[in-house]
Amino acid sequence: MMPGPLTAATIAKGYSNRNAGILIAIGHAIIEIPLIAALYLGLGYFINSTQVIKTTYIVGAVMLFYLGFRMFRTATNAQGEIGGLPASSLITGIVLTGTNPGFYMWWLTIGMTLIIGVSDFGFIGILLFSVVHWLCDLGWCEFLSAGTFRSRKWWTPKVQKIVFSTCASTLIGFGIWFIYQVFI
Repeated sequence: MMPGPLTAATIAKGYSNRNAGILIAIGHAIIEIPLIAALYLGLGYFINSTQVIKTTYIVGAVMLFYLGFRMFRTATNAQGEIGGLPASSLITGIVLTGTNPGFYMWWLTIGMTLIIGVSDFGFIGILLFSVVHWLCDLGWCEFLSAGTFRSRKWWTPKVQKIVFSTCASTLIGFGIWFIYQVFI
């Protein structure tokens, strides 16, 4: 739900295609699901260390604070429609996910913290996490594209500022929760 390239592209595509979010979410999953599996399988032995877990939570919290405060700063500069996107919403999801370094940083910090949490439940835990995570991505992207399509005549910079500020507050709240987890 973080306002970034994929969110902006979903909003931009939503101006002309009510269901662009579905294809964007599928494109996003084409990159994300294999990454989740690689992190779980490749680092599974390593993530059981208490030091690694605490470090991951702290790094994840710092990243959330950074992204949240950055969003607060840029909320008033939010742009509406984006030009220069691939014609296909599916390709847009693949390209913007695969070329976004922030996506990889998120999974190596915040996402890894989530994987650590579900790793206690083994393969079923990671499978359920992946499915639920993707369904959240799908629901969010479809909500954005359908909502933008339906409300495009009322989509103002003030509305964007409210939405981006709410997302920023949510990220900071999760950062506080991650820090709390280290010290309980």
